[in-house]
Amino acid sequence: MRRRYTRTAMLLHWLMALLIIGTFSLGLYMSDLVLSPRKLQLFAYHKWIGMALLGLWTLRVLWRTSHQPPALSTTLPLWQIRAANLTHLTLYVLLFTTPMTGWLMSSAYGFRVVMFGVWPLPNLIDINHALGGQLKSIHSLLNDGLLGLVGLHLLAVIQHQFILRDGLLWRMWPWGGKK
Repeated sequence: MRRRYTRTAMLLHWLMALLIIGTFSLGLYMSDLVLSPRKLQLFAYHKWIGMALLGLWTLRVLWRTSHQPPALSTTLPLWQIRAANLTHLTLYVLLFTTPMTGWLMSSAYGFRVVMFGVWPLPNLIDINHALGGQLKSIHSLLNDGLLGLVGLHLLAVIQHQFILRDGLLWRMWPWGGKK
C-alpha cells in the first residue's frame, strides 16, 4: 500500500496552493484600488491565475481518478476520516466553482478573459450586468468558503504534525519524509 502521494499529485497540490495564495491576495489587493490601467492589468492577472487553477484542477481530478491516494491512518476515529473526506470533496468543488463563477461574472459584465493578453477565451454567457452583480456576490462567498476550508485543512495538518505526530504531512511533502 502506498504511504505517500505520487510526485505528480504533490506537484499539482503545491502549485495550486501557491496560485490560490497569489490569486486570493491579488483579489483582496485590487478590490480596493480605484479604476485605472493598473487595476485592469491586475484583474487580467487575477483572471489568468483563475483559469490556470481551473486547468490544474482538471489535471488534478483526472490524475486522482487514475491514481488512488494513500489511505488515511486506520487509527483515526471514523468521524475524522469522514470529516477529512468531506473537506477534500468540498475543496475540490470550491476549486472548480470559484474560478468558474469568476469567468461567468466576467462574461456577464462583458469583459472577456484574454489569457496572457493574446488568447481570448469565449464568453460563457451574454452580457447581463444584474446577473454579473449576483455572480460577483457568489464568487466572493465561494472565496470566503475556500479560505475557511484551506484554514481548516492547515489546522488539521498542524494537529497531525505537532500534536498527533503521525507523519501525515510527509504524505504530501515532496522534500523527503518517511518512506
